[in-house]
Amino acid sequence: MSRDPSKLLYAQTHEWLDLAGEDGIATIGISAFAIEQLNDLVYMDLPEVGKVLEFGDEFGEVESVKAVSPLYSPVSGTVVEVHEGLPDSLEQLNDDPYDFGWIIRVKVDGDAGREKLLDHAAYEKQCAASG
Repeated sequence: MSRDPSKLLYAQTHEWLDLAGEDGIATIGISAFAIEQLNDLVYMDLPEVGKVLEFGDEFGEVESVKAVSPLYSPVSGTVVEVHEGLPDSLEQLNDDPYDFGWIIRVKVDGDAGREKLLDHAAYEKQCAASG
């Protein structure tokens, strides 16, 4: 499956959200823009399956040679799957942040915070303004 970045929702903190999953399961990752800004990723800390998240909760962090950046949940819900192979293959995030680069899958609990997410055009505008 190839994920189209223009069909995703984005948090202002650069996490993307794909709500196309079955049974209310959303897939979360970080945007190509964020990966480009961080540069040379060296470490990623992931949550455990079963962790309950509220909108905006920190669920992990990604570390580059120049900064450590927290990862924030763009939805409320329970972590049902973690991309276990990702921390050992961070270099692949540069090439494929939207398919290979998913971080967690969450069973979404309600709509809390969804109105704060950006569509692709609004996110691109935010990135251009900060870039």
